Amino acid sequence: MSRVSLLSSPFLLGFEAFEERIDRLSRAADGYPPYNIERSIEADGGESFSISIAVAGFAQAELEITWEDNQLLVRGKQKDDPNRQYLHRGIAARQFQRSFLLADGVEVKDAVLQHGMLVISVIRPKAAKVARRIDIRSA
Repeated sequence: MSRVSLLSSPFLLGFEAFEERIDRLSRAADGYPPYNIERSIEADGGESFSISIAVAGFAQAELEITWEDNQLLVRGKQKDDPNRQYLHRGIAARQFQRSFLLADGVEVKDAVLQHGMLVISVIRPKAAKVARRIDIRSA
């Protein structure tokens, strides 16, 4: 049985990769770590976004951010220290992977870790609208 999707319309050409990304993001839905996304409009009409992720307990060396194929991927890996003995362990060493799908033209500007918050700045410059006339050749 074939799968029918919203993006399989004959009027939506070239959206197969976009559909793959949406499927990948929906499978990775987890509530940890919590995050906020803020949007602001720049004076030139562009947009900027600030993704704040609560990563308390993670050192900078335990975090990794990659940006590839319009996907922003944030990973955190903590290691257990076998030399420590806990009388009570309420804070577990965890791993996480959080992914964000970015639209075409969106760029990751920088990332800052401060006071347990990882803040990733993302910008989308105002895109110029392009219209082009297509000449018709006779065969």
